Amino acid sequence: MPAKRTAEVLTAAAIAALLIQESRRAYHATGRPCACPADSMRNGRACGGRSAYSRPGGRAPLCYPGDVTEAMIKNYRARLAER
Repeated sequence: MPAKRTAEVLTAAAIAALLIQESRRAYHATGRPCACPADSMRNGRACGGRSAYSRPGGRAPLCYPGDVTEAMIKNYRARLAER
């Protein structure tokens, strides 16, 4: 399927899910397990308030669909269309 067609088919919700997944993956690649409150620490407990998302002033990973802006979705669609 051509990239332009793919960009048109993906819903905003699907793009938001992809952006969240990409953001969490990038954070976890740093060796830290707690990007989002629902993530698990190495001991198996939920990260909760210890997550990067919950702490002010540091990294701000995308964890929830509400974190993804319309501009982010537009940029994602534009990147797909360029391929």
